[in-house]
Amino acid sequence: MANDSEDREAAGSSKLDGAGQRRDGAMKSLVQVEKLIQLALMLPVATVVGWLIGAGLDKWLHQHWIYIPGLILGAAAGFVEMFRVIMAQSKD
Repeated sequence: MANDSEDREAAGSSKLDGAGQRRDGAMKSLVQVEKLIQLALMLPVATVVGWLIGAGLDKWLHQHWIYIPGLILGAAAGFVEMFRVIMAQSKD
């Protein structure tokens, strides 16, 4: 009998972390943090990628203005993806 109650306590405590919180709650908070980091990096990365594509087209086509639409399109793509993540997050 004593072993049965000890086994149940051990099984119950395996779902708790050191602070007494459930691991599934900790995992949800880590996923939330990951989504926020994704949002923080989305706009600058998309803008830089658009600028690099525009600069590459400038060099390839021997022009000096295509990087500007590349910057604008990259920023727009970053905003669109950022709004998609926010809308998906608000549904949860």
